[in-house]
Amino acid sequence: MPLHDVISHKLKTAFAPSHLEIINESHQHSVAPGSETHFKVVVVSENFRGLSLLQRHRTVYEALKSEIAGGVHALAIHAMTEEEFSKKQKENFKSPPCSGGSKKD
Repeated sequence: MPLHDVISHKLKTAFAPSHLEIINESHQHSVAPGSETHFKVVVVSENFRGLSLLQRHRTVYEALKSEIAGGVHALAIHAMTEEEFSKKQKENFKSPPCSGGSKKD
């Protein structure tokens, strides 16, 4: 099963999100074509209500701990409630460009 699908299943199970986006951003980094090492997730769930940003990130990392230990190099997390998402919905949730090394170096 592709790692994207594993991440999707685990986040759906852990948070019952009303909105979930999982974007494989590996192609923007110095990795082999087809890699699944860099992801961005946008997860909207009422389970985040009352949690700080740090607590939200920790719960996402906990849900994906085996994937992070097993090859996910980077995970950009946008975890919010419905209310927060509706206010930010116009944002692009754009990731910064990779500043890592190049295969040509």
